[in-house]
Amino acid sequence: MSDETLGNITRPSELEFEKSSFSTWFNRHLKGDQVIWLIIIALSILSILVVYSATGTLAFKEDLKNQQGNYLLRHAFNVFLALLAVWACHRIDYRYFSRISRIALLLSVPLLLIAWLFGTSLNEANRWITIPFIKVTFQPSDFAKLALIAGIASMLSRRQSKVHEFEETVLPILIWTGIICTLIGLANISNAILLFSTSLLLMFIGRVPVQHLLMLVLVGIVSLMLSLYLGQRMGTFQSRIDKYMNTEEVAFQAEQSYIAISNGGLIGRGPGRSIQRNFLPNPYSDFVFAIILEEYGLLGGAVVMGLYLLLLYRGMMVVATSSQPFGGILAAGLTFSLVLQAVLNMCVAVGLTPITGVPLPLLSMGGTSLLFTGIALGIIISISRGEVDKDIETIKVTTENTFRN
Repeated sequence: MSDETLGNITRPSELEFEKSSFSTWFNRHLKGDQVIWLIIIALSILSILVVYSATGTLAFKEDLKNQQGNYLLRHAFNVFLALLAVWACHRIDYRYFSRISRIALLLSVPLLLIAWLFGTSLNEANRWITIPFIKVTFQPSDFAKLALIAGIASMLSRRQSKVHEFEETVLPILIWTGIICTLIGLANISNAILLFSTSLLLMFIGRVPVQHLLMLVLVGIVSLMLSLYLGQRMGTFQSRIDKYMNTEEVAFQAEQSYIAISNGGLIGRGPGRSIQRNFLPNPYSDFVFAIILEEYGLLGGAVVMGLYLLLLYRGMMVVATSSQPFGGILAAGLTFSLVLQAVLNMCVAVGLTPITGVPLPLLSMGGTSLLFTGIALGIIISISRGEVDKDIETIKVTTENTFRN
């Protein structure tokens, strides 16, 4: 038998060994729901490609035509931090987040107030706090959103036997939801509405009686009115509603987004060949889905939608298999929050809803948004890991003994 024949015989076994090695490494270092891991990796890669293309005009306007790679490196670094946050959080027993949720809620209130009163202004809204010395901006609403979802999940899970008692169980949730949503709505109405919708879903999943859910709706209406009356977005809110309802004239952003979708057709113009990135405001953030449709076509847009729907399905599988009430409610809240935000961003791009400044999770450019999206996904994976991983089960037993002592 010749050496060439022997080489041909050994190649399949080598390939199998490589696959086995990769699978072993994947299972050892990336535990929990592997489908969610693959979704995260796919969206991260697409994010780097699309944002690099969408920031070409921004680099030109800032006289950085020959340095567009700076934006690529900056965004790639933020994506790396998000992936690092996913990995770090998926290694933590998710029940620790129940203990720190109250502290996070208490920290959220002053942070949101500081951002509103003294924060950095962008698009006529104070949403960011600039950290002294290092000059890094931080958006407290992302932190507050995560804190409220974890807080509601903690309150509902600890009082499942008393879920029908208004003062002990429901009233604290109503108060915290009203406070956090109002403070977020002072500078960002769309995020406040999304967070309120998620809170309502969590209370429904937590078996809160219908009459108490109606009280939460009332709290939401009052919160919205207070946010519009006291906040910075009343004029913008009214203007966007009026433009959306006006059938005779299309808003500039919406028109450019429709042109991008039309240019893309079925298979798209190709990566990096977008034309509307030169005209669309924030093509790398609020309208990144329009750029995806232009460069990758309706087929590419369908793949992105499919990834988010698959994330919703896997998140609900985590909810269904969770043996702990806190884990199930928390996974539902975080999953719904991310998917609802993605749906709203995509609906804005195709004209189904009024224009809002909501990024596409894990795809849009933005450091704070990417970081807290990574934290949320890491917690979801941690919850899925807790049902199958013997190592984290040992940690849970130790944690329970510590709590009892």
